[in-house]
This record gives sequence, C-alpha cells and structure tokens, in this order.
Amino acid sequence: MTDSSLTQLTIAQAREKLAARDISALELTESYLAAIEAANGALNAYVAVTPDKAREMAKASDARIAKGEAGALEGIPLGIKDLFATEGVHTQAASHILDHFEPRYESTVTANLWADGAVMLGKLNMDEFAMGSSNETSYYGPVVNPWRAEGDNKALVPGGSSGGSAAAVAAWLCAGATATDTGGSIRQPAAFTATVGIKPTYGRCSRWGIVAFASSLDQAGPIARDVRDAAILLKSMASVDPRDTTSVDRPVPDYEAAVGQSVKGLKIGIPKEYRIDGMPEEIEALWRKGIEWMRDAGAEIVDISLPHTKYALPAYYIVAPAEASSNLARYDGVRYGLRVPGSDVSDMYEKTRAAGFGREVKRRVMIGTYVLSAGYYDAYYLRAQKVRTLIKRDFEEAFAAGVEAILTPATPSAAFGIAEQDMDADPVKMYLNDIFTVTVNMAGLPGIAVPAGLDGKGLPLGLQLIGRPFDEETLFRTGYVLEQAAGKFAPKRWW
Repeated sequence: MTDSSLTQLTIAQAREKLAARDISALELTESYLAAIEAANGALNAYVAVTPDKAREMAKASDARIAKGEAGALEGIPLGIKDLFATEGVHTQAASHILDHFEPRYESTVTANLWADGAVMLGKLNMDEFAMGSSNETSYYGPVVNPWRAEGDNKALVPGGSSGGSAAAVAAWLCAGATATDTGGSIRQPAAFTATVGIKPTYGRCSRWGIVAFASSLDQAGPIARDVRDAAILLKSMASVDPRDTTSVDRPVPDYEAAVGQSVKGLKIGIPKEYRIDGMPEEIEALWRKGIEWMRDAGAEIVDISLPHTKYALPAYYIVAPAEASSNLARYDGVRYGLRVPGSDVSDMYEKTRAAGFGREVKRRVMIGTYVLSAGYYDAYYLRAQKVRTLIKRDFEEAFAAGVEAILTPATPSAAFGIAEQDMDADPVKMYLNDIFTVTVNMAGLPGIAVPAGLDGKGLPLGLQLIGRPFDEETLFRTGYVLEQAAGKFAPKRWW
C-alpha cells in the first residue's frame, strides 16, 4: 500500500505516527519508493535506488517498533549522497572513474543512521567528487531543481554539490538526506530548494568512509524539510570515531531540545563585509528582513567586521584543489573502478584518469598540482593557509566580543538555469556562488541555511547563520526563529 500524503510528513511527524502504530515503516517506505519511481526520470535526483534493501530494513524497523525497541530514526526513509560508502551498494562519487565500485564497508555516518533504525532508499546524485556549485558536473547528468520560476518551464539547477540531496528532500522523494559541505555544498543547495541544511563544526561528524575531496574542509551534515528534522538527523549522524583522528571526542547534545528555545538577549553579529558590490537588492532586502525577525524575537543586533572575508574565496580555491589533487591521486585504474588499457602502467594511468575524470575535476586537480609544485608551494598554498588563519581569527575576535551567532545571506542569487553559467568559458562566475559560504569551511565553524523568502520570480532564497565551534544548538535556536517568521515554502508539483 502506498499513500502519497505520507511523503509529505516531516521526520518528526512520521516518527510520531510510527510510534503510535498509525502507519508502518513498510507503508512509509513503499510510498517513497513509488514517489521516486514516478519522479526520478524528471529530476534525476537518485543515481541508484535500493528497493529490496529498503523494504528489508523497513520490515526490520516494524519488528523493532512492535517489540518496543525503536531507535531514534526507526523506520524513517533517507536518501544517501553518493559520496558516502554503503556496503555492497553503488558508491561512485558521481564519477566515471569509480564505475561499478561497491564497497565492502560502511561509512561511520551511515552506520550511525542504520543503528538508529533509518531506512536507505538509495544513493543521491551530486557534482562529481563534490566539485561544483550546480550539480552539473555529475557523470550521471544534472539534477533538476523541483522549483521553477513563475510562468517559466525552464529547468533550474538545485545547487551543488549536494544537489541530489536537496532536490530529493524538496520533492518529497526522501524524508531527509545526508550531504557534505566543503565550501557550501550543503547550505547553497538548501537555499536553492527551500530546504534546511546544516554544515556542522569540522570534526563533529566522522569523515571515515566518505570519499575525500579536501580533507581539512570536508564535513558531513543533513539536508531536511525543516529545522527540527535537521536537528534530529544531526544527532544521529554525529559521533567520535577512532578511525577519523579529526573527529572530536565530546558528547553529542540533544539538538532537538534547542529548537524553540528563546533567543532573547542573544547577540547576533551582522558583518559589513558581506555587503558585496553588485549584490541584488532582493538579497539585501531579505537580509534586512532577517535582522528584523531576530530583533523582534528579542535578540540583540550588533555590527561586526570580518576584514579578511574578501580573501576567503581565492584562498579556498587554492587550498581545496591542492588537497583534491592529493586525494584523487589514488584513482589509477589498478585496484578498482574504471581501467583503460595502455601500452604500459604509466600509459594506463594516464588514459584511465583522462577518461574517468570530468572536466571540472581535471581543472581542479591541475590547479592543485600546480600550487603544490616546487617553486609555487610558498607563493600559493602556504600563503593561502596563512590567510585561512587570519579568517579564523576574525571569527574568534567577533565571538570573544560576545557575539553568539552571525547572520548573513546564504547565496548571492536564487537558482539559475541549467547550462546558464558556462563552466568552461568562465569558471570563476560559478565559483562566486560560494562567496558567502566558504569562510565557514576555512574557519571550521558550523553554519545553517534556512529558507527565508521568495524572490520576484517565486524562487526560494535562504539566510545563513554561522555559530561558534561546536555550538550547533544556538544555530538550531536561531534558525527556528527565522523559519517561524518566514513560514514554509514548497514547490508547485510539475514532475
């Protein structure tokens, strides 16, 4: 039995209905599988669907619920970004070079979710190796945003790199999704699709079993329908892990308990450097509205300065490609994935990497190799790391002055058309989509994107809140205030 209305439930609502035995986990799962079958041809959000595994996990959830042994996410169907290793299931980072790779192990984050009773629906599309801001670099083709401009049928990007995650959540093809954020890859697609996405503090979630892009920047987090659902998911995803020495050994709070708490007296910083030249008036107006919402809720608004913000984007596009060139050196056609025969081993390496990597991945590997090469390491990579330290210090000084969260726009625009920004002709224009988000990764801080309004064409826009290290609770408190003031947004179904 399937019921399309079941896919409209939030995780919190579904959890209550499952606990009360009003619905079964199998019914909920079947409803999502039916929705995926009907819509994925139009949206291309999933690159692999696992119906048999989903039904098996749902039946096990129903059995545990019947015994009174339900976990925190018992019976909740989730989509998993193709960057997370899932045992025996397609894990290819949306790249040709990992053709047919099915790991014999499970990422720590997904293992945590399954331990709490979640159900896997399948693997979600993404930019290849998480390199992109529009989900157009995937070997499996672009994801289509479920949102459309009013009176226009043009296909829009969902943002990237976690575009499949954001589109699937927005289009009711999963109750929530895992995602990763290296320079904005959770928050930007969340803003483009009117979903909620949180990038936790670096070290809050284990990176073990997640295909690496830039190891000092990558961080897993959830994309969900609302702030409460994001809090529920992060509680299950976060953990210390001896296999990831960058994961932090500190208790995981009950994030959901922070949702709805008062923000009266909280100091919210407004950084002047985020008022960039040429910022659309709609973004500026939304930001002003967000400031008023926080003030109306009792927060204290203070102007702050983050003077090194202007250097964040160029420094990021040195550090991230440098780490990517190192991480992606392991894909050589020898042990797994694609292999293109050559006259010798060296020729095989070259042909495999040439055929296996897409244009954007090649571009970043080449940039990264260049900035790490002899004679350029000091001029580029070392200098970028020094800038990164200054960016981090800017935030530390603001927090030391009593600021508890920082409010900024999430993106410089609403979603744009597929193929509208030519990555080959002007890659920098695409990179500018990350202008409001990369500072958070460079400083290792938590950041949340919350839907805050619609632009003149009826497309969603988001606001971003940046928090102190390991203070995601304040982000859920403040994010909930924005959510309540702005209201909920959903796309008009066309798929």
